Amino acid sequence: MTSFRVRVYEATAKIPKGEVLTYKMVAILAGSPRAYRAVGNILHKNPNPQKVFCHRVIRSDGKIGGYAKGTKAKTAILKKEGVKIKNGKIII
Repeated sequence: MTSFRVRVYEATAKIPKGEVLTYKMVAILAGSPRAYRAVGNILHKNPNPQKVFCHRVIRSDGKIGGYAKGTKAKTAILKKEGVKIKNGKIII
């Protein structure tokens, strides 16, 4: 059976450019709906950010959330990909 960590990386790698998922959505896709905090911890240690797009994972309240390179970098990357952000929150 595949580890939860691997399933988190697989789910995150499939998020299309210009789209985001919440930590909780990734936890659900990885098979452990209540493990959304673990998703954040796993993504913080992402060994391959060029393939596992951890910057595309946000908080459930629409705020950007954490990022190993800082929230300014995460915001800039998401905006470059076409995600609309206002006052630190994703605009849907």
